Amino acid sequence: MEKKKKKSKLFYYMKNKWIFIILSVILLGIFFFFITLNNVHTETYNIERFTTTKETIRSPITIENEQETDRKRRETVQAVEDRYEISTEITEERIAYINEIFEAISKLEMESVKEDSDNKDIAPPLTNQEKVQQLKQLLSPEINQNINDWVFAELVEFPKEERSKANELLINSLQEVFEAGVRAENTQGATSTIKQSIKYSSLTPESKEALNKLAEFAVVENSFFDVEKTMNARKEAVSNVDPVTIRAGEVLVREGQVITNEIYEKLELAGLLDSKRNIIPMIGLGLLITLICSVIVYELQRINKHTHFDKSKIIATLLISVLVILFMKVVSLYSTQANSFFYVVPIATGALLIKQLIQERSAIIFSCLFAILGSIIFNNQIPGSLNIEAGIYFFFSQLAAIVFLMNVKDRLAILKAGVGITVINIITILLFLFLSFEKYAISDIFIQTSFGVISAFLSAVLTIGLLPFFETGLGILTDIKLLQLASPNQPLMKKLLTEAPGTYHHSVMVANLSETACEAIGANGLLARVGAYYHDLGKTLKPHYFIENQLAMSNPHDLITAKESAAIIIKHPYDGAAMLKRHRLPKEIIDIAEQHHGETLVKYFFYKELEKNKKAKEADFRYPGPKPQTREIAIISICDSVEAAVRSLKEPTEDKIEQIVTSIINDRMTDGQLDDSPLTLKELKVVQRTICTTLKGIFHSRIQYPMKEAK
Repeated sequence: MEKKKKKSKLFYYMKNKWIFIILSVILLGIFFFFITLNNVHTETYNIERFTTTKETIRSPITIENEQETDRKRRETVQAVEDRYEISTEITEERIAYINEIFEAISKLEMESVKEDSDNKDIAPPLTNQEKVQQLKQLLSPEINQNINDWVFAELVEFPKEERSKANELLINSLQEVFEAGVRAENTQGATSTIKQSIKYSSLTPESKEALNKLAEFAVVENSFFDVEKTMNARKEAVSNVDPVTIRAGEVLVREGQVITNEIYEKLELAGLLDSKRNIIPMIGLGLLITLICSVIVYELQRINKHTHFDKSKIIATLLISVLVILFMKVVSLYSTQANSFFYVVPIATGALLIKQLIQERSAIIFSCLFAILGSIIFNNQIPGSLNIEAGIYFFFSQLAAIVFLMNVKDRLAILKAGVGITVINIITILLFLFLSFEKYAISDIFIQTSFGVISAFLSAVLTIGLLPFFETGLGILTDIKLLQLASPNQPLMKKLLTEAPGTYHHSVMVANLSETACEAIGANGLLARVGAYYHDLGKTLKPHYFIENQLAMSNPHDLITAKESAAIIIKHPYDGAAMLKRHRLPKEIIDIAEQHHGETLVKYFFYKELEKNKKAKEADFRYPGPKPQTREIAIISICDSVEAAVRSLKEPTEDKIEQIVTSIINDRMTDGQLDDSPLTLKELKVVQRTICTTLKGIFHSRIQYPMKEAK
């Protein structure tokens, strides 16, 4: 029945802690949402066309102006000239006709000269009309049909040199015109071009007139519209048109400027006139915050499941998260794309605090989450964008803090970690500078790296300043606090040493055993050591009633009853816890003092009472508990009994040590004293082996030196 009550209490406790974690993280998520809302939520304006704006408005997003892009493409297509295919066949044909005319005249002239030489006295010379008739017999029908006889009459009258010059001039002019392409609509223009060449030549007016008629005959359309080439040219021109884009941060309208239709369309396109569009980014932000909070809940619950994780640590985690986000938000108010002020944020403060107050794994996880939120906070309030550079910088800075914070013996270790953070910050800033294509000066390098140095310095200083607040204000135990409590100069340690020296020596031995055993299974060895120092502090109230302090004196228990003796023995854990509470020591140390005997039986005085009173109740000789709740307390309880038992042996051999350790652990398990602790059977075996090894090293056999015989 009693076990059922304890289980129900434990279930109620775990349920309450789970609810506390959920509610706390929900509040943290709401804080994250509202602190980053203006980074995704754009302000909308109630503006009418042709009014004057009262402020300068910038685009919150990068978006393509499709309407303007289409207009630009249309203009580009219209600017593309039609493509024509020049027919070389027509060009060659028309030039061939001209060559044919002049060659025919030359041939006719040669035949006429030959006949004259052969028949000087027989026939009279041919008339001009007869020459024309003979010439027409030599020419193609196309030529005869399109050229008048008087043109031929003029041509045959050309002197040979004049005719050769005219032929060359006309052919060259035709080639130039045809190579340029003669379309249907510019046939007359091409003809006029040739006539201009003829006009300014040195030919006679009659020759020029004849050549003009030949030009009119020769010039025809030789350039025809090519649909395929034209379409390809238009497609190529369209593909070369860059989209018209409104860039994030671009000024759409300046203060005092009139809202034209074009400006109004840009404002509408950027979503600055439609408040409904802001809902979608808010939904996206809500989903991101939900994912982040889910990770936080999982991590807190995992820690709560595997270690002693009280509400103060949950509160500390939430406060650190709020603090880090506030640091980033405040700096973001003064940060722009040009100044890169995010390098100054003391982001490593959160990682340093969480590693010391919680654990290293949690510090890494929260570092990732802070880096993600930082990339949103420093997006220059451009919805839909993330400042990846800021996110990477924050991640490496925090990771450096976790890696370099090792072997925390005093607060100077935090400053040493700050040096490592400085190096990583500078390296990260330099890689951003060197990877960019922008030009940078030596002054830029100096200014931005100095931001990284300031960030590391502030992180270390803030951590040192805030750590006592969490240690004292929330009662959270850190390694630095434990090391301070372990100092022999602590008042309670001095009290134990001076008033109960035997108990002090016993506590030191238990501390050595407990620390070694805890470290072997991954528990907090430093906590076990310091807790063991104070676990028997209650014995200082009546030190002589405990055997380790009875040196050369009679045992006071011989003068009182077994029940009274048991009452004095049973009271010391709770006296010690009360003293620790008065001196405001951490709860973990108080729990060790209060729980290290659990509900064990004070066997010696119980059996002594049984000898006199057979009706003696076992409950009167048991510690009221509670049983050990953590691995560290369970190990201290075992080491406490083991050390006392082994110390009582006259000749502690290895076999006897192993038997005692095994017997005590089995007795604790059988009596149910380890039921409430998270120790597993596998861990108990490791603890048993470690304790035996340590004790064998302490009580190793020594050389027996010979004694000098008395004469």
